[in-house]
Amino acid sequence: MLDALNLKLLAELAEGLPICSRPYAIIGERLNINETEVIERLKQLQNTGLIKRFGVIVKHASIGYKANAMCVWQIPEAQIDKIAQQLVQFSFVTLCYQRPALPEWQYNLYCMIHGKDKKTVLNQLTLLNETCQLQLFNQQVLFSRRCFKQRGAVYSQN
Repeated sequence: MLDALNLKLLAELAEGLPICSRPYAIIGERLNINETEVIERLKQLQNTGLIKRFGVIVKHASIGYKANAMCVWQIPEAQIDKIAQQLVQFSFVTLCYQRPALPEWQYNLYCMIHGKDKKTVLNQLTLLNETCQLQLFNQQVLFSRRCFKQRGAVYSQN
């Protein structure tokens, strides 16, 4: 399944999809195969578990979203799934996940909010707190101070 052509295909994907209407056709041209074969190979790689998922990395600062905050709450275990399902319904919530609480950091539910400015993000957080009754739980809001390079995973054959 992981033949030389699939390795080249994975290397192409690691660089990101071309921004165009038919990115798999462009990748196919680079690999001297047609678009259909690229798609079929990707399906096979997904079916075997070699590719788990595709994701999009949006460089939010370059499109005007200058404020981002990781919002964290200390939620009772029995309520996490219900609250997380509520949070992901909001279009401004771009990530939502659970992590185990630690003795020095008791927060276990995380979500990322992006906004054009800090005031917008704080208003969105207020809406989350009021709508989902999150003001009942310990919470923190952690604003990003710096944007690091954003890219997908890159694998080597070593």
